[in-house]
Amino acid sequence: MPHRILAVAAGAAVLALVVASLQAQAPAPRKALIAHRGSSAYAPEHSAEAYKLAIAQGADFVEQDLAVTKDGVLVSIHDLTLERTTDVEQVFPDRSVEDTSGPTPVRRWYVNDFTLAEIKRLDAGSYFGAKFAGTRILTFQEAIDLVRGKAGLYPELKDPEFYRKRGVNPVKLFAAIVRKNRLEADPKTPLVLQSFDDATLKAAATDLPTVPRVFLVSPQDAGRIDSAEKLKDIAAWATGIGPNKVILEKAPDIVGWAHAAKLTVTPWTFRASQPGKYPSVREEMAYFLFTLGVDELFTDNPDMFPRK
Repeated sequence: MPHRILAVAAGAAVLALVVASLQAQAPAPRKALIAHRGSSAYAPEHSAEAYKLAIAQGADFVEQDLAVTKDGVLVSIHDLTLERTTDVEQVFPDRSVEDTSGPTPVRRWYVNDFTLAEIKRLDAGSYFGAKFAGTRILTFQEAIDLVRGKAGLYPELKDPEFYRKRGVNPVKLFAAIVRKNRLEADPKTPLVLQSFDDATLKAAATDLPTVPRVFLVSPQDAGRIDSAEKLKDIAAWATGIGPNKVILEKAPDIVGWAHAAKLTVTPWTFRASQPGKYPSVREEMAYFLFTLGVDELFTDNPDMFPRK
């Protein structure tokens, strides 16, 4: 009997060593590349060209910033207004609104003041370069059709407070198009929703409980994630955090706290034109991915993303 007990114990010890060895050899989870506004270093942001190039450059996800037109259509554009990236001032010179929120009044052309048909008349490419003249703003549906099956979608619902004041509910519009396209359960097209607004993510948790939700955090709001306890609270309504990269440089412990709370970590934004203290944006991204241990990141330069 003693020999048999010793043999069983020895076998268990060997098995434990084998399991430990296999675990040590198991590949680390794949780091995800999110193309920020598409491959926006090389083509007009949120254009079909930027999205196609992002996919060609190996993006795991393509980001869409979503605004709402006057007739209730989600469109892919970063700004609340149209003047920075389109020729709206020439096409609709008399449709501006005076913005008096700053020290000097400024003329603005809000996306929500124009129908989709009107927005489709605008040139959204010439600002970036003459060869992109005639580029049109995409609807979210057009973005889905372009990206689906080739990469994931990583939309942000923009400016929620602005739309709330106007009685517009972007979460309901978003949920409707997600359900229409059956994106809640498409393994070939993973979907992640992001927002700086906790109310937006909490509403999405109710309307689309299976869709991951990333809480974006700007430097001025770094206090929202400056302790393990606060991250545990966020985990009740979000599945990840998206802090500005400067927050993590100053407080790298946030990565561990987030992971302990079962939250993913997705910093932004990495650009070849602004690598900070690093020799290149590739080395900057490698530091965040493999030294700090973030799960994924946003970059304007998908072609420079470091893979291991």
